[in-house]
Amino acid sequence: MPSRKLSTTRYDAAAYLLSEADQQAYLDAAFEDGDPRVIAAALGDIAKARGMTQIARAAGLGRESLYKALAPDSNPEFATILKVMQALGFRLHAVQLAK
Repeated sequence: MPSRKLSTTRYDAAAYLLSEADQQAYLDAAFEDGDPRVIAAALGDIAKARGMTQIARAAGLGRESLYKALAPDSNPEFATILKVMQALGFRLHAVQLAK
């Protein structure tokens, strides 16, 4: 029996973030996780799904700067996160934690 070669492709979450509802749920899950790197990566995936160039322009950032700021190993400034969230049509909302 001939052996088959296994081929894989890199997972790209942006390909599955087709609706605004999906994008919001994805970002909510990232905030629930609480890891700043996960949040930045989620914002990057959503920006990629919507068009990185357009989001960078709306956020007042260069496209390359936006890619770097939202890379999984980055540590973007809070102001950058807020600019990107606004460009994506999101805002932060504080919720009291259960005691």
